[in-house]
Amino acid sequence: MRKSPVTPSLQVSLDQYLALRRALGVKLRLPGRLLQRFVDFADAAGATYITTDLALAWATQPANVQPAQWANRLGMVRRFAQYCSASDPRTLVPSPDLLPYQLRRPEPYIYRDEDIDHLLELARQLPSATGLRPHTYATLFGLYVATGLRTNEALHLDRDDVDLVNGVLTIRESKFGKSRYVPVHPTTQSALQRYAKRRDRLCRYPDGASFFLSERGTRLTEWAVRWTFVKLSRQLGLRGPDDSRGPRLLDFRHRLAINTLTGWHRRGVDVERHLPELSTYLGHAHITDTYWYLTATPQLMHYVMRRVARSERGMRS
Repeated sequence: MRKSPVTPSLQVSLDQYLALRRALGVKLRLPGRLLQRFVDFADAAGATYITTDLALAWATQPANVQPAQWANRLGMVRRFAQYCSASDPRTLVPSPDLLPYQLRRPEPYIYRDEDIDHLLELARQLPSATGLRPHTYATLFGLYVATGLRTNEALHLDRDDVDLVNGVLTIRESKFGKSRYVPVHPTTQSALQRYAKRRDRLCRYPDGASFFLSERGTRLTEWAVRWTFVKLSRQLGLRGPDDSRGPRLLDFRHRLAINTLTGWHRRGVDVERHLPELSTYLGHAHITDTYWYLTATPQLMHYVMRRVARSERGMRS
């Protein structure tokens, strides 16, 4: 008599699912934590397999959030359910249109030169017990402006990743598991050299190899950097005293991309030919991610439309 195959528990299935996805290069930090909460939720409910009702009940748990967050949570469970359905036929995969929503990318705030000057000046005035903090934040924010790095890409830099002689940053295992080299302008290279000298003088015994250090000699956390940025943004008047939304660190990345594209259009550069270079520099997985910047500002759209009009006139002549 043949034995029925043993159906793995949701916990075992989750461990296998995360291991498989991570082996393919997907980090799944936040989704991994949320899916563990879903499995704990299912266990508390006495559920041994995924159903639509179970997934929906968990996805809509958080109150007072945007519908997009519910849809994102349900999407995580849906992908996990698709995996589970291969080993447990009782699994019901939630329909993709169960919690429909339209993804809206927030409009970037394009920082003016004076915004950046004031931000860096305020960063240089940050209180510090050792004298290191103002240099760290002024240099870090300046690096975001100059290179368009993602927030954590700069925070994860180790000393060996910053070539102060040749002016090249090595970004390791960033988004989508990709690594890349990022050359910097000589002025940025000089700023990084000055910071390194001050850092080594003010913190002789750091705790680790991080390039950017906190007052305690440890690696800066994303939470601390975002909190400091929001505080300075409020001082600048870019946010109200109690605003939870406003200009973001990510918008420095938008500014670099948009200014680069605008400059190319202004000088008559073949943007289509050089766009892959910008896409690689920014660490985009697909060039379509970079195309989004083409409609980001009225000035850029003006150059794009003018270029299109010239092309159409050339085709008619």
